[in-house]
Amino acid sequence: MQADVKLDTLGYFCPMPIILTSKKIKELTLGQVLEIVSDDEGIKKDMPAWCDTTGHQMVGMEEEQATSGRIYKAFVKKTK
Repeated sequence: MQADVKLDTLGYFCPMPIILTSKKIKELTLGQVLEIVSDDEGIKKDMPAWCDTTGHQMVGMEEEQATSGRIYKAFVKKTK
């Protein structure tokens, strides 16, 4: 999936990936997609919930194995 902006939250755990996402998405223009990279498995539940609460659109979630563990990539489209 393609994103306009990437946010690295590796090493941060709940609630920091959501807090950092909330700050970063304010810098985007409508329609842009933010990719949030995290090693916190909680992002799989937290990011869709945050999108439901804020009105932004969750457009994808990817999961991959890295040497240090699992990496999660959430893709959020700014809609407001």
